[in-house]
Amino acid sequence: MSDQPPVSAPLNSRRVAASLLDGVLGKGRALDDLLIDAKTGFRDLADRDRAFVRRLVATALRRRGQIDGCLRKFLTLWPKGLPREAMRLGTAELLFLDAPAHAAVDSAVELMHPEQKKPRGLINAVLRKVATEGAAIVAQQDAAKQNTPDWLWRSWEAAYGPDLARDIALAHLQEAPLDISVKGDAAAWAEKLQAELLPSGSLRRMAAGAVESLPGYNDGAWWVQDAAACLPAKLLGDVNGKTVADLCAAPGGKTAQLAAMGAQVMAVDRSDPRLKRLKENLKRLKLKAEVRTAEIEQWQPPYMFDAVLLDAPCSATGTIRRHPDLPYLKDETDVMKLATLQQRLIKAAWAMLKPGGKMVYCVCSLQPEEGEKQMPMLRALPGARIVPAEADGLGVPEDAVTSDGALRTLPCHWADRGGMDGFFAVCLEKAAA
Repeated sequence: MSDQPPVSAPLNSRRVAASLLDGVLGKGRALDDLLIDAKTGFRDLADRDRAFVRRLVATALRRRGQIDGCLRKFLTLWPKGLPREAMRLGTAELLFLDAPAHAAVDSAVELMHPEQKKPRGLINAVLRKVATEGAAIVAQQDAAKQNTPDWLWRSWEAAYGPDLARDIALAHLQEAPLDISVKGDAAAWAEKLQAELLPSGSLRRMAAGAVESLPGYNDGAWWVQDAAACLPAKLLGDVNGKTVADLCAAPGGKTAQLAAMGAQVMAVDRSDPRLKRLKENLKRLKLKAEVRTAEIEQWQPPYMFDAVLLDAPCSATGTIRRHPDLPYLKDETDVMKLATLQQRLIKAAWAMLKPGGKMVYCVCSLQPEEGEKQMPMLRALPGARIVPAEADGLGVPEDAVTSDGALRTLPCHWADRGGMDGFFAVCLEKAAA
């Protein structure tokens, strides 16, 4: 018989949350990967407990700077054997999730084995201090800066200025809404889904709920796609009947979008597992695309394409609202490596494009090295001409189009509507032969 005490459902949920948080901050694993890993126990939880764990872990990651800053007021050193995850989760519940003090404190203490009396006593003492004094400490904190790793803050301040950098960081503290792309009749589906029809044509649901249970999901009427993520494909214009290569295509939102626009799509990605998900999505949506597994740099396409969409691998810092673990999994060296890879992929993609065709390069990154600083190289492609983006046609704020004609969305755009992901995208046309 195990010497562990019986585990209640709520306590078991907190054990899973502690394991997930350690997986990200201690082991450097992506939260999405941990959520589908059978070893974490997350998939074994009931639906309600899974929702609680997601919210708790996401909050602990979004507010990590403030949480650690508060804990440092009461702990100058972390004694050996004191679990940071239990302390961080307890603090997150107390300060940002309005949990009753006794529930948050007692649950954090119970994560420790009964024989670990010293750590249990210390956790209890510190979290009771947090419960009584923490709110006053948080009120004095700079939430935007304190929850943003220094390397990201410096980058955004240099690229966008201090005011926008702060707005971006504050946008990351909010849970992202659910954005939906529909195959047709967006207004009717907005009513059915209790969603707002955005100026860009996407639907936005602020209410929570299981995606699979919403009207139209099983019928393949729509798919989940951030409002900003649907913009790059629109830069290609009318693709009905045209051959389009969707490069680095998985998980497939843009493939579905292009297919729904009438294009003959060839979706290419290096990852078989990710392409499996893409195929499943296309089947549900009753959309068709040819799917190829290949390394873009080595791939020899069977023909030249009328249009190419290159959604290049990137740091993904534009998606921190949805992936609050990202700031702790990437650093400046990753950005520079990715920028170099992007340049190689751009050259390979350009070679696949017919004369007179259009190519869109895009990244879901806020880092200028992956976006604006790629413009000189893009302009230098043989026969390349920038096709300026038009804010009105895309349904985006005027300042989302740069002076170079590129698209640059920020998490703080549409702040009154719930924001959007940070994207950089630019359309180029190849001179006719």
